[in-house]
This record gives sequence, C-alpha cells and structure tokens, in this order.
Amino acid sequence: MCGIVGGIAQRNIVPILLEGLKRLEYRGYDSAGLAVINDHTIYRKRELGKVKVLEELLQADPVSGNIGIAHTRWATHGKPSTANAHPHICRDKVAVVHNGIIENHERLRGALIENGYEFTSETDTEVIVHEIYRALESADGLLNAVKLTAQKLEGAYALGIISTGEPDTLVACRKGSPLVIGVGIGEYFIASDVAALLPVTQRFIFLEEGDIASISIDKLDIYDADDNLVSRPVTESQLTADSVDKGAYRHYMLKEIYEQPFAISQALEGRFIHNRLQENSFGHNAADVFDNIKSVQIIACGTSYHAGLVARYWFEKIARVPCSIEVASEFRYRSPVLAADTLIVTISQSGETADTLAALQEAKKLGAKYSLAICNVPESSLVRESDLVLMTRAGPEIGVASTKAFTTQLTTLMLLVIAIGRRFQLSEKAEQKITSELFRLPGKIEKVLQLDEEIKVLAEQFSEKQHALFLGRGSHYPIAMEGALKLKEISYIHAEAYPAGELKHGPLALIDADMPVITVAPNNSLLEKLKSNIQEVSARGGQLIVFMDETLASANDANVQIVKVPQVENEISPIVYTIPLQLLSYHVAVLKGTDVDQPRNLAKSVTVE
Repeated sequence: MCGIVGGIAQRNIVPILLEGLKRLEYRGYDSAGLAVINDHTIYRKRELGKVKVLEELLQADPVSGNIGIAHTRWATHGKPSTANAHPHICRDKVAVVHNGIIENHERLRGALIENGYEFTSETDTEVIVHEIYRALESADGLLNAVKLTAQKLEGAYALGIISTGEPDTLVACRKGSPLVIGVGIGEYFIASDVAALLPVTQRFIFLEEGDIASISIDKLDIYDADDNLVSRPVTESQLTADSVDKGAYRHYMLKEIYEQPFAISQALEGRFIHNRLQENSFGHNAADVFDNIKSVQIIACGTSYHAGLVARYWFEKIARVPCSIEVASEFRYRSPVLAADTLIVTISQSGETADTLAALQEAKKLGAKYSLAICNVPESSLVRESDLVLMTRAGPEIGVASTKAFTTQLTTLMLLVIAIGRRFQLSEKAEQKITSELFRLPGKIEKVLQLDEEIKVLAEQFSEKQHALFLGRGSHYPIAMEGALKLKEISYIHAEAYPAGELKHGPLALIDADMPVITVAPNNSLLEKLKSNIQEVSARGGQLIVFMDETLASANDANVQIVKVPQVENEISPIVYTIPLQLLSYHVAVLKGTDVDQPRNLAKSVTVE
C-alpha cells in the first residue's frame, strides 16, 4: 500500500529515486525517505509528509550514490512519523524498504530484543532489517542472509535491501506484494509499480511469488521460492512517461473521468467480429469453460465490488444465470460452499488486491475448477493465477478514487454476461441489441460529460454539508453505492446509499433540510416506484437532486432539482449514470479544498490485509 523505488547504476541514483517516488504519490502515503551508499557509508534522509518535503531536505543537505533504495510509507504499524518512515537501518550496515505486513513481527521483535537489538520505530519493518543483520553474522553474503530471513517472515512483503558490506549489490524479493525489476543499459532498478520507472526504462521483469533477486551493475540472478536459479522474461511496456501525466487537467481524477469514452472504446476494441463477441477474448479455452459452468461467484473489494453488484443483476436478469457476490475479505474467512460448476470471477483494478487474491486462492482450495479475472494490469498476480482473463484496458489510473477503471469493469462484465448468457436464456436478438448499445456507449458518455458545468454549480450546495444520502433501485442501487463512496473518499462528507424501497425501514428518520438526497432515476420499470420514494423524501422537507432521463417530465416540486441525463437503454444505463455522480463528487471535493487525487488515509492499491 506504499511505494518502493531502488536501483544500481553508473550515475547518481538520487534524482531517479526522487522522480520514482513522485510517480508513486498516487498510491497514498504519509512519509517519504531514501538511503544510498557512498564510500561504504549509508546516507539516509526521511521526512514526514510529501515527497516535496524530502526533496527540499535533499536540496539543503545533498547526498549521492550509485546504489540506493527509496520509499513512500502508508502507516500500518505505528503512527505517521519520521522515526517510522522508511528506509530502516540496522547498526549503519543494512538498510531496508518494505511494502506489506509481517504478521509475526511481535514474536520476532521479542527475540531480537533479548539478543541486544535496539528498536527506534514502532514498525514491523524494523524487524526485517535486524533479522538480516543478524543473519549476516553466519550467512555467506547479503543474498543468503536475505534468504534466511525470508524463511522467518510470515505475511506479505516486497523488499529492497542494501548493505555497506556489499556496496555493489541490491537485493530484492517479494511474497504477496508486487515488485518489478526495470532493465536499463548497464543499470537495474526496482519498483512496486512500473509507473515509477518509465522515465528510465520500458523493459521490465515481473518477479513471481517467492522470488529473490541479487542485482549488480552487470549481473542479475533470480532465485524462485524453492531456491532454484531461474530466468524470468523481460516484458516491453507500452506505457510511456507521458501516459501518467495530468496534461491540461487540474487533477488526475478529472482527466480520468474525461478519458472514459476512449477507455470504453479500448475495452471493446478487437473483441467483436461482424458485431459478434469473440469468446477467445477471454482465453483460448474460454468456450470449454463457459460450456461447463452453471453459476457465477463474484469476489471483489471496494469499487470493484460495486461493479460486481451491478453484474449480478445483469447475470440473473439478462442471462438468467445464478450469480452471487461477496466482499473478498468476508469470503476468504466465511467457509463458503461452492458448487463444482461455479465460475469464480475476481475483479481488481491493480490485480494485486490482497484480499481478492487470497479469496481466489481459498476458492481453489475449496474445489473451484474455473476462475476468471477482470483486471487492468496484464502482469499482475491476479491475472497470473486465473484460468481466464479479460483485461479492462482502462490505461493507467492515478487518482485514488476509481473512475475509468469502474466503467471499464462494468463494460467488460457485460461482455462476460453475453458470453455466458448464450448458453442460458440470452437470445441472439437480445445479444445484438446489447452489443449495439455497447458500441454507442462512448458517445453517450461524451454527452453526459457536457453536464459538467451544470453539476459544478450544483456542487456549491454541498460546501457546508456533512452528510448525504444516495438512493437507487435495481441495478442502479450499486451505482448509488458507488456515488456515495466517491463522495466520502474525496470530499470527506459522510455519505451512504440505500435501495430506495428501504426508506421506510429506517433512513427516513435522517431526512431534513440539511441532508441532501441524491437519486438516480433512469426510465425503467422501477421508475414509478422510485417516484413514490422521492415524494416520501420531499414530503419530509428533504432536498433532492435527481439525475433523471431527459425524456421524463420535470418534477413540479420546490424540493427537487432535476439534472437531465441523455436517454440510454436500460441494459447499459448503470454505466452512464455513474458519470454524473463522479463529476458531482469531484466538484464538491474541489470546493472543499481536499486532496482530490490523494485523499487522506487511503491508498490506490490495497496490497495488505
């Protein structure tokens, strides 16, 4: 949930480390630091706050070196402080940066203290650096000391390690947290995300679970979990350094909202021949898998969970396939019962979400034979561990609050509904209708984006609000949930969503003039029911903002403000109606003066439990 950068080169590594940290800021963090070796001495700089603060410290008191590690920390063990910031050092000889959580750190800490090791932080990471130092007393070199230490660690980790004893060696390893090696010309780098290294290379090696790498200027050795020397392929990334820039936009989030028409076009590109979905888009054996399944189990977290909730409506209404969905952190501990003919569908933007990965592994232990990942990162752990994959092709998403990743997840999930629905009750005529709607979807979203200025004005009503309620029915209830999540994530306004039919069962007690109620009202079979719910709110003095189909008559009610949304067919309307809710949350956050792209306490990739 934090960022790692490291490298060894024939030049000063510090500017590269700083630039890499800046490119990982989107992941969320509370402190930043780096350590380099120069003349057999470790020089460390760390600061609480943004990378800019660290950069200013280095301008006032420069350090340099051709080997180093750097880190942005998101607090798990110990409060945000300079003492808890990475890198951590043991006796001026070993320095470590770490992503993940060491679950047995308390037991290891107790044993180390008994052996005379002093701790200067509250972190689990400091246990690792002391264990490596301790292992160096008996091990032959830094690599073997790391191997011995890794055997003691329980939990998840990605590590970058340097030592004054071997000032020309960088050791990296991973278990449960992602780590890549960037391959340059006469230089190597490590990072938790390829985005950090795009200015220096586009060639990457993705370490696999349990890998430990020993890296020097002219040599790279990788050992797998069984301590075998292995070769990992070098992948050429299609991303460029410019692909993660804001461009002319004020925030990444706004840029990514406006990128959605193109992102959805990319999600559809090349997956149809003569307007018919090609099942090999999911994998070469997808047709055989789909022929054998009788139900679907979706597992996801956060925004991806909301996408799965929408898909459940689609699977059961459109395809008539039984579908269940569960939050990954609950699924993995619930002892669920799975039928052998169930397709496990996992959804994750990063493909490294710890709970989702663990839930997939648990499902396999329970006997699940078929798995499919909906993901945005081709080289991710989730993709590698799934039988079938459908990439969302959203492109890099930097803003912590997900936008284009969500709508491309919905788009690709509809493709899965089509593929599986063919085997159940989805007729060819109905399939053609949905396909035509999908092709028109980018244009529909372009029209919705034209509501931006109108929504910006609406957002002014929230400047003093502390609470908000979102309502929806049917497949738009999850869209209301996603709208509430966006508002709370980036504006820090308490917001929650309810199925509109549940108003009488408690939420009406909250309604007053200070509680804005945001409602999504497409023109579907539940509209009349929804209108009754709107009246219930208005009659109690509630102030409503209703995003409504442009073909419907405006409400003649002083308590109701209508935003006309371009007409869209029912099947894909959830994708369209999420756009104005994204814009509303964005403009409210801007007015509130919050950090839109890096909201407090949150990280982009949740790679720990």
